[in-house]
Amino acid sequence: MTFEPPAVSANPARFPVTAEPLIIFVKAPRDGTVKTRLAEAIGAEAACAAYQRLVETLLNHLRELASVQLRFSPDDAVADVQPWLSAGWSLRPQGSGDLGQRLHLAFDEAFRNGAKRVVVIGSDCPYTTPEDIHAAWSALMACDVVIGPARDRGYWLIGLRQPRPDLFTDIPWSTNRVLGETLQRVRQAGLSVQLLRELDDVDTEQDWRGFLARLNRDGIGTAAGYDTGKQSATSGTARRLK
Repeated sequence: MTFEPPAVSANPARFPVTAEPLIIFVKAPRDGTVKTRLAEAIGAEAACAAYQRLVETLLNHLRELASVQLRFSPDDAVADVQPWLSAGWSLRPQGSGDLGQRLHLAFDEAFRNGAKRVVVIGSDCPYTTPEDIHAAWSALMACDVVIGPARDRGYWLIGLRQPRPDLFTDIPWSTNRVLGETLQRVRQAGLSVQLLRELDDVDTEQDWRGFLARLNRDGIGTAAGYDTGKQSATSGTARRLK
């Protein structure tokens, strides 16, 4: 199946010409469209604020990386995500289709632009570090696929060294079958794979509380902005994790 590159509603920077790009899937921080499972517990506005804090934490971790593309959804969200750009980073809309189609398009565009080892992450795991990304690129020197498994049996990272649409077609997204089904596809295709460390996504109220507790424990943030009365999820911008 062929997917046409989506139109861009602004004039973002072109994708960096590099052998090892990092692509980060993000969503526009709009009430009612992000962190819907968390919103069931704390409300849509608070869940949106929580999402913004998670994204800011993740991007602060990765700010030292140069070849980064923020791939956003929906396609009209340039203005919403523009503040998240760092110097040298670029923006690109995810395009239409399910998550698998959008992942395939992201990889396909990167390889067509000359990339050799492409890593994609989402914005649900704020614990990702530059060391994780470098480990993924290193793994792709020897393996066809690298995956960062999540505790919910999905994955927080996937990297390839050539387009593999079969890894993204008819996957039961947003279920606990994602990781197992993907690894089965890898084996069936005769591909080599390396797994990175297992990390947590932040999807539920329990996950969110754990994230805030970790910020407090490590002395890098405060949970004071999280109102147990479910009025506010965050206060200010998360400080950079060390």
